[in-house]
Amino acid sequence: MTPLEKINSLKMPFAELKGVGFTEASADRVVAQMLVRADLCTLHHTIHGGAVMALADSVGAAATVINLPEDAKGTTTVESKTNFIGGAREGTVVTAIATPVHRGRRTQVWQTRIETEDGKLVAIVTQTQLVL
Repeated sequence: MTPLEKINSLKMPFAELKGVGFTEASADRVVAQMLVRADLCTLHHTIHGGAVMALADSVGAAATVINLPEDAKGTTTVESKTNFIGGAREGTVVTAIATPVHRGRRTQVWQTRIETEDGKLVAIVTQTQLVL
């Protein structure tokens, strides 16, 4: 099973609710997209910060899952930091690209860039995942 097939076989109900679709996966990079729907927006039809953070959390968690040691039972987020840079309008698709900062026995740290279709940076999220 490829890393992308593994991610797509996981049951991630919250990611599904948000409409997250994984498009690329390897040990060093996981990519997903999400349509900015009206119910994911705040004022002025702009993506809500919580939707940005939740997208990044889903992608970072998926990246961790495909990098877990054989004896691991799972993962959970223990810390997340978001730098909001710009917005994304309702109706656009945002892309989340997660790359590793650290992959250890007990923790993994991933940085996720979220960008608009035209490459405008929306946020950079750094999260630490505990290996269970």
